[in-house]
Amino acid sequence: MMVQKRAYNSEDVVRFLEQLLWCIPEKLLVIWDGAPIHRGQPVKDFLASGAAGRIHLEQLPGYAPELNPAEGIWGYLKRVGLKNLCCQNIPHLRVELCRAKERLRHKVDIIKSFIKQPGFY
Repeated sequence: MMVQKRAYNSEDVVRFLEQLLWCIPEKLLVIWDGAPIHRGQPVKDFLASGAAGRIHLEQLPGYAPELNPAEGIWGYLKRVGLKNLCCQNIPHLRVELCRAKERLRHKVDIIKSFIKQPGFY
């Protein structure tokens, strides 16, 4: 998970994909929505430079949040991991979000449920 103060752009997507490649040595299947930042020229250039050999991208159908496992994760973090939390400022929210993400990281069955729900698993 990457958190930053500004909106994400295609260059940020490339940085995230580079981080995935560094952390996970195997081939990757990335399932994402059709956001413009996912289709930008920097992403196309990155894939054309050789990254496509290890990364396979699958795009979800247009506006189908019920199929997007990430929506389940964000919903869980908001309704469970960060429930009843009042942060003093953005840095405090960032710390609490990272803590909630780390707690969720160890709940494999819950994570799998977000993938199973739309029928991907």
